[in-house]
Amino acid sequence: MLTYDVKYQEKYSRGELLLRTFFGWLYIGIPHGLALLFLGLILNFMALFAFFIILFTGKTPEWYYNWAVKIQRWTLRVNARTSNLADGYPAFGMDASDDKTTFELPFWQISRGQLLLRAFLGLFYVGIPHLFVLYFRMIGTAFLMFAAFFVVLFTGKYPENWHRFNTGTLRWAVRINLYLSWLYRDYPPFAGRPDVNLLKELDHLEK
Repeated sequence: MLTYDVKYQEKYSRGELLLRTFFGWLYIGIPHGLALLFLGLILNFMALFAFFIILFTGKTPEWYYNWAVKIQRWTLRVNARTSNLADGYPAFGMDASDDKTTFELPFWQISRGQLLLRAFLGLFYVGIPHLFVLYFRMIGTAFLMFAAFFVVLFTGKYPENWHRFNTGTLRWAVRINLYLSWLYRDYPPFAGRPDVNLLKELDHLEK
């Protein structure tokens, strides 16, 4: 069960909001972006090696899982700030901590059949339908982020429902990425809600 969350703050800094909006690309985007780009390229090579290891041994290498999780945590720290969902400067480093974001992903072993299915057909049965729906949600998120800028600027508060929706958009995109990277177990739901909420809904429907 994936835990992907950005802590909602009761109060947001107007100064940080303006600084991030106009100069965030310079002091957040460039240094963090370059580091994550380099690490992401390494992850791509690791994923290729992991594919053959899983194919021949039937076991997911833990070094691949650990590296991917650390990069996802770092990416979440950055996205939370550049999207104005959290204040503060995102910490550098693969093992850095953050009190504003949470990312946890259980380790599991994918079967050879699931690996081949996702590797060769994942684009068709996951990528295309999800990205089609997510595209329209991202348009809505863009409007809400634009509107939230002015709300925070004048009130110092981020509308909680908007914060939840925008965080859910990021969560949805990450689920797709993790599923196609053989790290998320189940077929990703067409929703941005946390996994725990989705499980509660399924349990309620079953009853």
